Amino acid sequence: MGEFELLARVRERLPAAGPRVRVGMGDDAAVTVPGGATATSVDALVEGVHFRRDQGSLAQIGRKALAAALSDLAAMGAEPGEAYVVLGVPPNLDEDGCVELLDGVAELAAASGTTLAGGDVTRAPALTVAITAVGHAPGPELLVTRAGARPGDALVLSGEIGGAAAGLLALERPGAAAGLAAETAERLRDRQLEPRPRLDAGRALARAGATAMIDLSDGLGGDARHLAEESGVGIRIDAGALPLATGVATVAAAAGRDPLQLAVSGGEDYELLAALPTGRLEEATAAVAAAKATLARVGEVVAGRGVEIRLPGGRLLEPAGFDQLG
Repeated sequence: MGEFELLARVRERLPAAGPRVRVGMGDDAAVTVPGGATATSVDALVEGVHFRRDQGSLAQIGRKALAAALSDLAAMGAEPGEAYVVLGVPPNLDEDGCVELLDGVAELAAASGTTLAGGDVTRAPALTVAITAVGHAPGPELLVTRAGARPGDALVLSGEIGGAAAGLLALERPGAAAGLAAETAERLRDRQLEPRPRLDAGRALARAGATAMIDLSDGLGGDARHLAEESGVGIRIDAGALPLATGVATVAAAAGRDPLQLAVSGGEDYELLAALPTGRLEEATAAVAAAKATLARVGEVVAGRGVEIRLPGGRLLEPAGFDQLG
């Protein structure tokens, strides 16, 4: 396999460049004319840490890598623009395998309106996909950070949680999903293998006045803690209000896990957790519904510090999350 031959095959398969791109893949550097404000995120998936090749296809790995990067843009309320892909190729991956993986990246890029504007290919001891994603907004004040939540804000959550963690358990222990309908088990596995970034919902929440927002990549407990720390506030979550994906309780029970703990700490749901003025909840719910997602009020922002996840009866659930270096 030659680097330049692989890159030539990839360029032939890319979707058309977006309007901000003047020079795309194939030159020494991309040239863009963005205007307004940009949001840039870098994300990496490494074989043996974030995925196993025997659990999904190479195209799924590619789609998941781009989805993880785009999810960060969703949490800013940004419009997706460009992405740059670095592929680390191990000795046991051939050229056709590289193309299959990059086809997965290109498929989601086309579906989300993202231009693949450049990147690099190198040898690596393990399959690695690192993506830099760039999003846009007319001005910086329209991008939502983690740092604006205020006491009195409502805490809202898009979609459902726990599906990705339960899907991973189902992949690692197939017997854990034995009690589920085939369609439900497949949906959970897809939540792990093919997450969908909530780009439209993120922009809807930004327009509806979200004061702070974060995507759930490391688990609700850990990501809520990040939002609380950056905003300098406390967060209280009602565990009974958390929308769990169908099948999570069954898989958790089969694996000897508490379903709420699994959902709160599992990570990779890529849903959005946001703080909103309470007076704009109805507007936000309608806007997110128009973006083909649901929105649930799961708690509130309070004065103080830290995160409390309160169970029915008053007990507290440890706000755990995934630590990349833990």
